[in-house]
Amino acid sequence: MRFMIMVKARPQSEAGGMPDKALTASMTEYHEQLAQAGVLLDASGLQPTAMGWRVHFGAQGQRQVVDGPFTEGQDLVAGYTLIQVRSREEAVEWTQRFPAPMGPGWNAEIEARQLHEPGGFGPSIQP
Repeated sequence: MRFMIMVKARPQSEAGGMPDKALTASMTEYHEQLAQAGVLLDASGLQPTAMGWRVHFGAQGQRQVVDGPFTEGQDLVAGYTLIQVRSREEAVEWTQRFPAPMGPGWNAEIEARQLHEPGGFGPSIQP
């Protein structure tokens, strides 16, 4: 079972700010533990939305590219960790160990969601 742990963006990350050294060290240690346990598939921070774009799809088939930045702070993702574990319970255990994404003393949240497994959409869109 694969799960993505998503770190929500904050004004500092959207401004291009990087975590402080203590938080970076905590994140590094956490990801090293995941790697040593053999469950880490990938992890990375994302550039601010000012570096990205969205494609809006219209009902009549039109497409419009809209450049960032985007302002929906609580809905933006600043980084992710992708893990593969045996159960949802194991994913929850790892997620609870995730370092506080804004550092100690701040309210924050991360979100975890299971990925569809190969074959989950049927044979029509298999790679």
